[in-house]
Amino acid sequence: MELRNVPGPKAQAIIERDARVISPSYPRPYGFVMSHGQGAYAWDVDGNRYLDFIAGIAVLTTGHAHPKVVQAITQQAQKFVHISSDYYHEVWVQAAEKIASIAPFQEPAQVFMTNSGTESVEAAIKLARHHTNRKFFIGFLGGFHGRTLGSLAFTARKPVFRQRFFPWMPGVVHVPYPNPYRPVFETRPGEDQGRAVVRYIEDYILKYLLPPDEVAGILVEPIQGEGGYIVPPDDFFPALRELCDRYGILLVVDEVQTGVGRTGKWWAIQHWGVEPDIVASAKGLASGVPFGAIIARKSVMTWPPGAHGNTYGGNPLACAACLVTLDMVEQELMENAARVGAYALDGLRRLMQKHRVIGHVRGKGLMLAMEFVRDRETKEPFPEFRDQVELYAFRLGLLTMGSGDSVLRMAPPLIITEKEVDEALEILDHAITLVEKEMAL
Repeated sequence: MELRNVPGPKAQAIIERDARVISPSYPRPYGFVMSHGQGAYAWDVDGNRYLDFIAGIAVLTTGHAHPKVVQAITQQAQKFVHISSDYYHEVWVQAAEKIASIAPFQEPAQVFMTNSGTESVEAAIKLARHHTNRKFFIGFLGGFHGRTLGSLAFTARKPVFRQRFFPWMPGVVHVPYPNPYRPVFETRPGEDQGRAVVRYIEDYILKYLLPPDEVAGILVEPIQGEGGYIVPPDDFFPALRELCDRYGILLVVDEVQTGVGRTGKWWAIQHWGVEPDIVASAKGLASGVPFGAIIARKSVMTWPPGAHGNTYGGNPLACAACLVTLDMVEQELMENAARVGAYALDGLRRLMQKHRVIGHVRGKGLMLAMEFVRDRETKEPFPEFRDQVELYAFRLGLLTMGSGDSVLRMAPPLIITEKEVDEALEILDHAITLVEKEMAL
Protein backbone atom coordinates (compact mmCIF):
# COMPACT_ATOMS: atom_id res chain seq x y z
CA MET A 1 0.00 0.00 0.00
CA GLU A 2 1.80 3.11 -1.27
CA LEU A 3 1.21 6.78 -0.66
CA ARG A 4 0.08 8.50 -3.84
CA ASN A 5 1.61 11.78 -4.93
CA VAL A 6 -1.70 13.63 -4.98
CA PRO A 7 -3.16 15.94 -6.07
CA GLY A 8 -1.88 15.04 -9.51
CA PRO A 9 -1.12 17.50 -12.35
CA LYS A 10 -4.69 17.74 -13.70
CA ALA A 11 -6.11 18.19 -10.22
CA GLN A 12 -3.47 20.78 -9.35
CA ALA A 13 -4.29 22.80 -12.44
CA ILE A 14 -7.98 22.92 -11.49
CA ILE A 15 -7.13 23.83 -7.89
CA GLU A 16 -5.06 26.76 -9.17
CA ARG A 17 -7.94 27.93 -11.38
CA ASP A 18 -10.32 27.55 -8.43
CA ALA A 19 -8.14 29.80 -6.25
CA ARG A 20 -8.47 32.64 -8.76
CA VAL A 21 -12.27 32.73 -8.92
CA ILE A 22 -13.76 30.94 -5.88
CA SER A 23 -14.27 32.49 -2.44
CA PRO A 24 -11.45 31.54 -0.06
CA SER A 25 -14.03 30.90 2.69
CA TYR A 26 -14.56 27.27 1.71
CA PRO A 27 -12.66 24.86 4.01
CA ARG A 28 -10.76 22.27 1.95
CA PRO A 29 -8.85 19.65 3.98
CA TYR A 30 -7.00 18.19 0.98
CA GLY A 31 -6.86 18.46 -2.79
CA PHE A 32 -9.42 15.97 -4.08
CA VAL A 33 -10.75 17.02 -7.51
CA MET A 34 -13.54 14.72 -8.55
CA SER A 35 -14.07 13.37 -12.04
CA HIS A 36 -16.87 10.84 -11.50
CA GLY A 37 -18.23 8.35 -9.03
CA GLN A 38 -20.01 5.02 -8.87
CA GLY A 39 -21.48 3.49 -5.75
CA ALA A 40 -19.09 3.92 -2.83
CA TYR A 41 -16.13 4.93 -5.03
CA ALA A 42 -15.01 8.21 -6.57
CA TRP A 43 -12.30 8.99 -9.11
CA ASP A 44 -10.26 12.14 -9.40
CA VAL A 45 -9.36 13.86 -12.65
CA ASP A 46 -5.97 12.09 -12.72
CA GLY A 47 -7.60 8.66 -12.64
CA ASN A 48 -7.02 7.80 -8.98
CA ARG A 49 -9.80 5.78 -7.31
CA TYR A 50 -10.97 6.51 -3.76
CA LEU A 51 -13.25 4.73 -1.35
CA ASP A 52 -15.66 7.47 -0.27
CA PHE A 53 -16.26 7.35 3.48
CA ILE A 54 -17.70 10.84 3.80
CA ALA A 55 -20.35 10.81 1.01
CA GLY A 56 -20.46 14.56 0.54
CA ILE A 57 -20.77 14.94 4.35
CA ALA A 58 -23.53 12.36 4.85
CA VAL A 59 -25.42 13.43 1.74
CA LEU A 60 -25.04 10.62 -0.80
CA THR A 61 -27.41 8.16 0.86
CA THR A 62 -27.50 5.84 -2.15
CA GLY A 63 -23.91 6.42 -3.23
CA HIS A 64 -22.63 8.04 -6.39
CA ALA A 65 -24.78 7.98 -9.52
CA HIS A 66 -27.23 5.33 -8.35
CA PRO A 67 -29.16 4.30 -11.49
CA LYS A 68 -32.56 4.59 -9.78
CA VAL A 69 -31.82 8.13 -8.65
CA VAL A 70 -30.41 9.12 -12.03
CA GLN A 71 -33.47 7.67 -13.76
CA ALA A 72 -35.89 9.49 -11.44
CA ILE A 73 -34.12 12.83 -12.00
CA THR A 74 -33.97 12.29 -15.78
CA GLN A 75 -37.64 11.36 -16.08
CA GLN A 76 -38.69 14.39 -14.07
CA ALA A 77 -36.38 16.74 -16.01
CA GLN A 78 -38.02 15.62 -19.23
CA LYS A 79 -41.39 16.80 -17.84
CA PHE A 80 -40.42 20.07 -16.14
CA VAL A 81 -37.46 21.26 -14.10
CA HIS A 82 -39.01 23.98 -11.97
CA ILE A 83 -42.27 25.39 -10.73
CA SER A 84 -42.26 27.71 -7.73
CA SER A 85 -44.05 26.98 -4.47
CA ASP A 86 -46.75 29.46 -5.47
CA TYR A 87 -48.24 26.63 -7.53
CA TYR A 88 -48.90 22.91 -7.11
CA HIS A 89 -47.38 19.75 -8.57
CA GLU A 90 -47.96 16.12 -7.68
CA VAL A 91 -44.38 15.01 -7.05
CA TRP A 92 -44.18 17.78 -4.42
CA VAL A 93 -47.24 16.34 -2.68
CA GLN A 94 -45.94 12.78 -2.99
CA ALA A 95 -42.63 13.74 -1.40
CA ALA A 96 -44.36 15.56 1.44
CA GLU A 97 -46.71 12.62 2.02
CA LYS A 98 -43.77 10.25 2.28
CA ILE A 99 -41.75 12.53 4.57
CA ALA A 100 -44.78 13.10 6.81
CA SER A 101 -45.37 9.34 7.02
CA ILE A 102 -41.94 8.78 8.60
CA ALA A 103 -42.18 11.62 11.14
CA PRO A 104 -40.82 10.56 14.55
CA PHE A 105 -44.04 11.35 16.39
CA GLN A 106 -47.55 9.90 16.48
CA GLU A 107 -49.43 13.12 15.75
CA PRO A 108 -50.18 13.92 12.07
CA ALA A 109 -47.28 15.80 10.50
CA GLN A 110 -46.95 18.63 8.02
CA VAL A 111 -43.90 19.49 5.94
CA PHE A 112 -42.20 22.70 4.81
CA MET A 113 -39.64 22.14 2.05
CA THR A 114 -36.28 23.90 1.83
CA ASN A 115 -33.01 23.68 -0.09
CA SER A 116 -30.45 23.01 2.63
CA GLY A 117 -29.81 22.25 6.27
CA THR A 118 -29.33 25.83 7.38
CA GLU A 119 -32.53 26.83 5.61
CA SER A 120 -34.37 24.05 7.42
CA VAL A 121 -33.04 25.29 10.75
CA GLU A 122 -34.07 28.85 9.90
CA ALA A 123 -37.58 27.64 9.10
CA ALA A 124 -37.73 25.67 12.35
CA ILE A 125 -36.66 28.75 14.36
CA LYS A 126 -39.31 30.91 12.72
CA LEU A 127 -42.04 28.32 13.18
CA ALA A 128 -41.17 27.83 16.86
CA ARG A 129 -41.29 31.57 17.49
CA HIS A 130 -44.53 32.00 15.58
CA HIS A 131 -46.34 29.08 17.19
CA THR A 132 -45.32 29.83 20.77
CA ASN A 133 -45.16 33.64 20.51
CA ARG A 134 -42.04 33.35 22.68
CA LYS A 135 -38.63 35.01 22.21
CA PHE A 136 -35.82 32.83 23.53
CA PHE A 137 -34.05 29.57 22.64
CA ILE A 138 -31.55 27.21 24.19
CA GLY A 139 -28.75 25.67 22.12
CA PHE A 140 -25.67 23.58 22.88
CA LEU A 141 -21.94 24.21 22.92
CA GLY A 142 -20.24 22.29 20.13
CA GLY A 143 -23.38 22.37 18.04
CA PHE A 144 -23.39 23.14 14.33
CA HIS A 145 -26.64 24.22 12.68
CA GLY A 146 -25.53 26.27 9.68
CA ARG A 147 -23.93 29.57 8.76
CA THR A 148 -26.89 31.87 8.00
CA LEU A 149 -27.52 34.38 10.77
CA GLY A 150 -30.38 32.60 12.52
CA SER A 151 -28.62 29.23 12.40
CA LEU A 152 -25.34 30.91 13.31
CA ALA A 153 -26.87 32.09 16.57
CA PHE A 154 -27.06 28.41 17.58
CA THR A 155 -23.79 27.27 16.00
CA ALA A 156 -21.15 27.14 18.74
CA ARG A 157 -18.38 25.02 17.35
CA LYS A 158 -15.52 27.33 16.22
CA PRO A 159 -15.00 31.07 16.72
CA VAL A 160 -14.17 31.44 13.00
CA PHE A 161 -17.80 30.59 12.20
CA ARG A 162 -18.87 33.76 14.07
CA GLN A 163 -15.88 36.06 13.70
CA ARG A 164 -16.88 39.48 12.30
CA PHE A 165 -20.51 38.43 11.77
CA PHE A 166 -22.09 39.90 14.91
CA PRO A 167 -24.92 40.70 15.46
CA TRP A 168 -26.54 37.37 14.67
CA MET A 169 -30.05 36.52 15.84
CA PRO A 170 -30.44 37.45 19.53
CA GLY A 171 -32.05 35.38 22.24
CA VAL A 172 -30.02 32.13 22.22
CA VAL A 173 -28.33 30.78 25.36
CA HIS A 174 -25.91 27.85 25.11
CA VAL A 175 -25.32 25.00 27.55
CA PRO A 176 -22.83 22.08 27.45
CA TYR A 177 -23.75 19.06 25.36
CA PRO A 178 -23.54 15.81 27.37
CA ASN A 179 -20.34 14.09 26.26
CA PRO A 180 -19.80 10.73 28.02
CA TYR A 181 -16.11 10.71 27.03
CA ARG A 182 -15.47 14.27 28.20
CA PRO A 183 -17.99 14.97 31.00
CA VAL A 184 -18.43 18.55 32.23
CA PHE A 185 -20.65 18.16 35.29
CA GLU A 186 -20.32 16.20 38.48
CA THR A 187 -23.25 13.81 38.68
CA ARG A 188 -25.50 12.88 41.55
CA PRO A 189 -26.23 9.26 42.51
CA GLY A 190 -28.25 7.55 39.77
CA GLU A 191 -27.63 10.43 37.35
CA ASP A 192 -25.64 10.42 34.10
CA GLN A 193 -24.23 13.41 32.20
CA GLY A 194 -27.46 13.72 30.25
CA ARG A 195 -29.63 14.28 33.29
CA ALA A 196 -26.93 16.51 34.81
CA VAL A 197 -27.11 18.81 31.76
CA VAL A 198 -30.91 18.95 31.93
CA ARG A 199 -30.72 19.69 35.66
CA TYR A 200 -28.31 22.54 34.87
CA ILE A 201 -30.77 23.97 32.35
CA GLU A 202 -33.59 23.92 34.89
CA ASP A 203 -31.65 24.96 37.99
CA TYR A 204 -29.52 27.68 36.40
CA ILE A 205 -30.59 28.74 32.90
CA LEU A 206 -34.33 28.81 33.60
CA LYS A 207 -33.79 30.20 37.09
CA TYR A 208 -31.24 32.94 36.46
CA LEU A 209 -31.18 33.75 32.73
CA LEU A 210 -34.38 32.90 30.87
CA PRO A 211 -37.99 33.06 32.02
CA PRO A 212 -39.35 29.59 31.16
CA ASP A 213 -42.61 30.96 29.77
CA GLU A 214 -40.63 32.98 27.21
CA VAL A 215 -38.50 30.10 25.87
CA ALA A 216 -39.81 29.03 22.46
CA GLY A 217 -37.65 25.98 21.90
CA ILE A 218 -34.56 23.92 22.60
CA LEU A 219 -32.62 23.15 19.40
CA VAL A 220 -30.37 20.10 19.60
CA GLU A 221 -28.58 17.56 17.43
CA PRO A 222 -29.42 13.97 18.49
CA ILE A 223 -25.76 13.19 17.77
CA GLN A 224 -23.45 16.17 17.41
CA GLY A 225 -21.92 16.23 13.93
CA GLU A 226 -19.31 18.92 13.48
CA GLY A 227 -18.85 18.83 17.25
CA GLY A 228 -17.23 15.38 17.06
CA TYR A 229 -19.94 12.75 16.38
CA ILE A 230 -20.81 12.79 20.07
CA VAL A 231 -23.45 10.26 21.12
CA PRO A 232 -25.21 11.46 24.29
CA PRO A 233 -26.00 9.22 27.27
CA ASP A 234 -29.30 7.37 27.16
CA ASP A 235 -31.04 9.45 29.84
CA PHE A 236 -30.46 12.77 28.09
CA PHE A 237 -33.34 12.96 25.63
CA PRO A 238 -36.04 11.50 27.92
CA ALA A 239 -35.04 14.05 30.56
CA LEU A 240 -34.96 16.87 28.00
CA ARG A 241 -38.43 15.90 26.73
CA GLU A 242 -39.74 15.96 30.30
CA LEU A 243 -38.27 19.43 30.81
CA CYS A 244 -39.83 20.76 27.60
CA ASP A 245 -43.23 19.32 28.54
CA ARG A 246 -43.03 20.86 32.00
CA TYR A 247 -42.56 24.39 30.65
CA GLY A 248 -44.34 24.23 27.28
CA ILE A 249 -41.07 24.49 25.35
CA LEU A 250 -40.80 22.99 21.85
CA LEU A 251 -38.18 20.27 21.35
CA VAL A 252 -36.58 20.95 17.95
CA VAL A 253 -34.14 18.33 16.68
CA ASP A 254 -31.58 19.03 13.98
CA GLU A 255 -31.45 15.78 12.01
CA VAL A 256 -29.69 17.32 9.02
CA GLN A 257 -26.70 14.98 9.35
CA THR A 258 -28.20 12.22 11.48
CA GLY A 259 -31.49 11.54 9.70
CA VAL A 260 -32.77 9.48 6.76
CA GLY A 261 -31.59 6.09 8.00
CA ARG A 262 -27.97 7.01 8.64
CA THR A 263 -27.95 5.73 12.23
CA GLY A 264 -30.02 2.62 11.46
CA LYS A 265 -33.35 4.31 12.14
CA TRP A 266 -35.22 6.92 10.14
CA TRP A 267 -34.23 9.55 12.70
CA ALA A 268 -31.50 9.35 15.33
CA ILE A 269 -33.87 10.68 18.01
CA GLN A 270 -35.78 7.39 17.72
CA HIS A 271 -32.91 5.57 19.44
CA TRP A 272 -34.11 7.14 22.68
CA GLY A 273 -37.88 6.68 22.23
CA VAL A 274 -38.49 10.44 22.36
CA GLU A 275 -40.91 12.35 20.15
CA PRO A 276 -39.80 15.87 19.13
CA ASP A 277 -42.08 18.70 18.03
CA ILE A 278 -40.13 19.86 14.97
CA VAL A 279 -37.49 18.03 12.90
CA ALA A 280 -35.02 19.86 10.64
CA SER A 281 -33.73 17.67 7.81
CA ALA A 282 -31.68 17.94 4.61
CA LYS A 283 -28.43 16.27 3.41
CA GLY A 284 -29.43 12.63 2.83
CA LEU A 285 -33.03 13.28 1.77
CA ALA A 286 -32.40 13.31 -1.98
CA SER A 287 -29.07 11.51 -2.56
CA GLY A 288 -27.17 14.67 -3.46
CA VAL A 289 -29.82 16.86 -5.05
CA PRO A 290 -30.18 19.96 -2.82
CA PHE A 291 -33.27 19.35 -0.70
CA GLY A 292 -34.34 19.91 2.87
CA ALA A 293 -37.48 19.94 4.95
CA ILE A 294 -38.87 20.61 8.35
CA ILE A 295 -41.40 18.14 9.69
CA ALA A 296 -43.66 19.45 12.45
CA ARG A 297 -46.64 18.28 14.41
CA LYS A 298 -49.76 19.56 12.65
CA SER A 299 -50.75 21.31 15.87
CA VAL A 300 -47.47 23.27 15.70
CA MET A 301 -47.51 24.14 11.97
CA THR A 302 -49.92 27.01 12.63
CA TRP A 303 -48.46 29.89 10.64
CA PRO A 304 -50.66 31.53 7.96
CA PRO A 305 -50.04 31.92 4.18
CA GLY A 306 -47.15 34.30 3.56
CA ALA A 307 -45.51 33.78 6.96
CA HIS A 308 -42.72 31.80 5.33
CA GLY A 309 -41.88 30.56 1.84
CA ASN A 310 -39.17 30.18 -0.79
CA THR A 311 -38.68 29.82 -4.55
CA TYR A 312 -36.77 26.56 -4.94
CA GLY A 313 -37.82 24.47 -1.92
CA GLY A 314 -39.52 21.31 -3.15
CA ASN A 315 -37.89 21.56 -6.56
CA PRO A 316 -39.37 18.82 -8.81
CA LEU A 317 -35.98 17.18 -9.45
CA ALA A 318 -35.24 17.07 -5.72
CA CYS A 319 -38.69 15.67 -4.93
CA ALA A 320 -38.24 12.91 -7.50
CA ALA A 321 -34.82 12.03 -6.09
CA CYS A 322 -36.23 12.14 -2.56
CA LEU A 323 -38.99 9.66 -3.33
CA VAL A 324 -36.68 7.02 -4.77
CA THR A 325 -34.11 7.61 -2.02
CA LEU A 326 -36.62 7.13 0.79
CA ASP A 327 -37.98 4.01 -0.91
CA MET A 328 -34.50 2.45 -1.03
CA VAL A 329 -33.77 3.47 2.56
CA GLU A 330 -37.01 1.85 3.70
CA GLN A 331 -36.57 -1.32 1.66
CA GLU A 332 -32.94 -2.11 2.42
CA LEU A 333 -30.52 0.70 3.24
CA MET A 334 -31.64 1.49 6.78
CA GLU A 335 -31.14 -2.12 7.82
CA ASN A 336 -27.82 -2.14 5.99
CA ALA A 337 -26.73 0.98 7.87
CA ALA A 338 -27.48 -0.69 11.21
CA ARG A 339 -25.80 -4.00 10.33
CA VAL A 340 -22.72 -2.73 8.50
CA GLY A 341 -22.38 0.16 10.94
CA ALA A 342 -22.12 -2.28 13.85
CA TYR A 343 -19.54 -4.27 11.88
CA ALA A 344 -17.52 -1.11 11.21
CA LEU A 345 -17.66 0.00 14.85
CA ASP A 346 -16.26 -3.39 15.90
CA GLY A 347 -13.44 -2.83 13.43
CA LEU A 348 -12.70 0.62 14.88
CA ARG A 349 -12.56 -0.93 18.35
CA ARG A 350 -9.92 -3.35 17.10
CA LEU A 351 -7.91 -0.43 15.75
CA MET A 352 -8.21 1.23 19.15
CA GLN A 353 -6.75 -1.87 20.82
CA LYS A 354 -3.81 -1.72 18.43
CA HIS A 355 -3.14 2.04 18.50
CA ARG A 356 -3.02 3.82 21.86
CA VAL A 357 -3.26 7.16 20.12
CA ILE A 358 -6.96 6.38 19.56
CA GLY A 359 -8.65 7.44 22.78
CA HIS A 360 -12.26 6.68 21.89
CA VAL A 361 -14.41 5.24 19.10
CA ARG A 362 -18.15 5.79 18.86
CA GLY A 363 -21.16 6.04 16.61
CA LYS A 364 -24.51 4.68 15.61
CA GLY A 365 -25.17 3.04 12.28
CA LEU A 366 -23.00 4.60 9.59
CA MET A 367 -22.18 7.70 11.61
CA LEU A 368 -18.80 6.70 13.01
CA ALA A 369 -15.84 8.39 14.64
CA MET A 370 -12.52 7.85 16.34
CA GLU A 371 -10.93 10.44 18.58
CA PHE A 372 -7.16 10.86 18.76
CA VAL A 373 -5.46 11.78 22.03
CA ARG A 374 -1.88 12.34 23.17
CA ASP A 375 -2.51 10.22 26.25
CA ARG A 376 -5.49 8.06 27.16
CA GLU A 377 -5.30 9.07 30.81
CA THR A 378 -5.36 12.83 30.27
CA LYS A 379 -7.47 12.61 27.07
CA GLU A 380 -5.61 15.61 25.69
CA PRO A 381 -6.77 16.14 22.09
CA PHE A 382 -4.23 15.45 19.34
CA PRO A 383 -5.41 17.45 16.32
CA GLU A 384 -2.06 17.33 14.53
CA PHE A 385 -2.18 13.55 14.51
CA ARG A 386 -5.77 13.52 13.27
CA ASP A 387 -4.93 15.92 10.45
CA GLN A 388 -2.03 13.76 9.28
CA VAL A 389 -4.14 10.58 9.39
CA GLU A 390 -6.80 12.32 7.32
CA LEU A 391 -4.19 13.40 4.77
CA TYR A 392 -2.47 10.01 4.63
CA ALA A 393 -5.80 8.21 4.28
CA PHE A 394 -6.49 10.43 1.28
CA ARG A 395 -3.11 9.61 -0.22
CA LEU A 396 -3.85 5.90 0.34
CA GLY A 397 -7.24 6.12 -1.38
CA LEU A 398 -9.80 6.85 1.36
CA LEU A 399 -11.92 9.99 1.76
CA THR A 400 -12.68 10.96 5.36
CA MET A 401 -13.17 14.24 7.21
CA GLY A 402 -12.19 15.81 10.50
CA SER A 403 -14.66 16.76 13.20
CA GLY A 404 -14.46 18.09 16.74
CA ASP A 405 -11.03 18.98 18.09
CA SER A 406 -9.25 15.75 17.10
CA VAL A 407 -11.90 13.42 15.69
CA LEU A 408 -11.90 11.63 12.35
CA ARG A 409 -15.48 11.08 11.18
CA MET A 410 -16.81 8.57 8.69
CA ALA A 411 -20.23 8.75 7.04
CA PRO A 412 -20.13 6.46 3.99
CA PRO A 413 -23.12 5.97 1.71
CA LEU A 414 -25.73 3.60 3.12
CA ILE A 415 -24.99 1.10 0.34
CA ILE A 416 -21.58 0.34 1.84
CA THR A 417 -20.63 -3.32 2.26
CA GLU A 418 -18.59 -5.17 4.88
CA LYS A 419 -15.91 -5.80 2.25
CA GLU A 420 -15.61 -2.06 1.64
CA VAL A 421 -15.48 -1.46 5.40
CA ASP A 422 -12.57 -3.92 5.60
CA GLU A 423 -10.80 -1.96 2.86
CA ALA A 424 -11.31 1.31 4.75
CA LEU A 425 -10.09 -0.20 8.04
CA GLU A 426 -6.95 -1.51 6.36
CA ILE A 427 -6.22 1.95 4.95
CA LEU A 428 -6.86 3.62 8.31
CA ASP A 429 -4.61 1.14 10.09
CA HIS A 430 -1.83 1.83 7.60
CA ALA A 431 -2.30 5.60 7.78
CA ILE A 432 -2.20 5.61 11.59
CA THR A 433 0.91 3.44 11.58
CA LEU A 434 2.65 5.79 9.16
CA VAL A 435 1.86 8.83 11.30
CA GLU A 436 2.97 7.02 14.47
CA LYS A 437 6.34 6.31 12.82
CA GLU A 438 6.57 9.87 11.47
CA MET A 439 5.95 11.34 14.92
CA ALA A 440 8.09 8.69 16.66
CA LEU A 441 5.24 7.52 18.87
